[in-house]
Amino acid sequence: MRNTRMRAAVAAASLTTLALTLAACGSGGGDDGGDGASTDAAATIDAEHSVGAMEDFAAGTSFKATEPVEFSLMYRDHPDYEVQDDWSVFQHLEADRNVTFARTDVPLADWDQKKALLIGSGEASDLMPVTYPGQETQFVSGGAILPVSDYLEYMPNFAQKVEDWGLQDEIDNLRQDDGKYYILPGLREIPDVQYTVMVNDDMWKKAGITEDPATWDEFTEDLKKVQEANPGLDYAFSDRWTDVTTLGALLNVMGPNYGAAGGWGYNNTWYDQEAGEYVFNGTSDAYKQLLETVHGWVDAGVMDPEITQSDDQARQKFVSGRSAAVSSNTQEITAYRTAIEDGGKDITTRLLTIPGGPAGSNLAASQLSSGLMISSEAAEKPYFKALLQYVDWQYYSDEGIEFAQWGVDGETYTKGTDGTRTLNEDISWNSINAGAPKKLNTDFGYSNGVFLLANGSTQDLLESVMSDEVKEWTRSVLDAKEVLPVAPAPRLNEMELEQNSLLDTQLKDAVQSATAAFITGQRSLDEWDAYVAEIEGLGATQLVETVNTALARQEG
Repeated sequence: MRNTRMRAAVAAASLTTLALTLAACGSGGGDDGGDGASTDAAATIDAEHSVGAMEDFAAGTSFKATEPVEFSLMYRDHPDYEVQDDWSVFQHLEADRNVTFARTDVPLADWDQKKALLIGSGEASDLMPVTYPGQETQFVSGGAILPVSDYLEYMPNFAQKVEDWGLQDEIDNLRQDDGKYYILPGLREIPDVQYTVMVNDDMWKKAGITEDPATWDEFTEDLKKVQEANPGLDYAFSDRWTDVTTLGALLNVMGPNYGAAGGWGYNNTWYDQEAGEYVFNGTSDAYKQLLETVHGWVDAGVMDPEITQSDDQARQKFVSGRSAAVSSNTQEITAYRTAIEDGGKDITTRLLTIPGGPAGSNLAASQLSSGLMISSEAAEKPYFKALLQYVDWQYYSDEGIEFAQWGVDGETYTKGTDGTRTLNEDISWNSINAGAPKKLNTDFGYSNGVFLLANGSTQDLLESVMSDEVKEWTRSVLDAKEVLPVAPAPRLNEMELEQNSLLDTQLKDAVQSATAAFITGQRSLDEWDAYVAEIEGLGATQLVETVNTALARQEG
């Protein structure tokens, strides 16, 4: 993979999502706030707040509290693996680490809303996991969230991985206007690569196509060949993940190859590296070119214009052979194959290597993932230092993340002398031991987003749960792609955040509505200039100017 220390360059200016999108943009900055003074001064934890803490805790040290400690935990309860008090993960944390939890269980469907309510009412737990970078921004001004950047000396595993994996620029993007950051993100050794287009390879070969398209223009020609060679098709391409955000996965994957952000990754602002400033993404020439490509598929009759269909509808069209391509990812391909087999079909499927575009062969993949917030009140607890040590071990040490992913050697899996991990035959996880009577998450509590960031962080652990096919595909994508460079991340002050939040949502809604209309042909792309004027009238220029003003202030 080229430029492995570079990251994606996109940003938006919503009060609740600003830091999330700026975290994908980079600062290249440093550890200082607006006045240039260092803000990562080491905060000292005294003996009074070190109950249960280890004296010799360091990177690679196996954590165990020196006496039993109980941390409060806001627990996201996933319906696919509802929490059980007797899970192995809880038993071993208590027996092996001296750690137990006073849980506040919150159903997944209510997670973000309930988390915000609990924090706003002063009932925040010590630990609030499954929090994505940017979601902490709305709580910073109220003082409810710990400025974790002040306590890095107590988190040696986190610090080591940030340094070893070259993540400092992305970490600096998390800083608020005061120069501090308030979230501990999940860290990945390699960019997160999962989504692409899955094809019915039998239909592809019938059309004489044996190689992946190098560009999206070549993919266009492939769709036409497949449609012509397989007259029984409704459409060569009928997509899923599109009922909430128009072609959410597809445009997200395509966008960086056009020099824009689209779909799930759409943001109102995009950093123009050559100009050295942010532009409005949804009215850029690059975004227009992206829409022109996909509209061309609909116009040619090779793309299903039903872009508000449910996932089930799209899935059924592909499984039944009515379509030959659909957006998928490295996990969903297994579910598709199971559905095909259950339906009595004989279809060969494969994932395409992501094509390039006019802006190059790019990825906008960040190496940060879902992380956790710590309550500011935790700093007043007698076990505060022990809590930081536990978090550092659980989420950032090789031992901790292996435990969270695989469980316990000899109980849920065995580890060979060469490091190979083998899941017990009666336990399944994704495509491993499919059909086994027990599941690693449902029956044991492992592979659980509450305790595991980004499916394991290290490349070794990430690949340990991949099939050979997925591992090969992932490596081929990383080898072929260039990760977009980190852009400077402007730190908006509270007033600027509030002003832009009023504009951001209405602009996004307008762009998304127009995106769907342009793609399906309900609105002609000949009306682009009129559309740009409409977006300007909603405050696009004001939003971008605010972001660029903050950037200039920061760099000045």
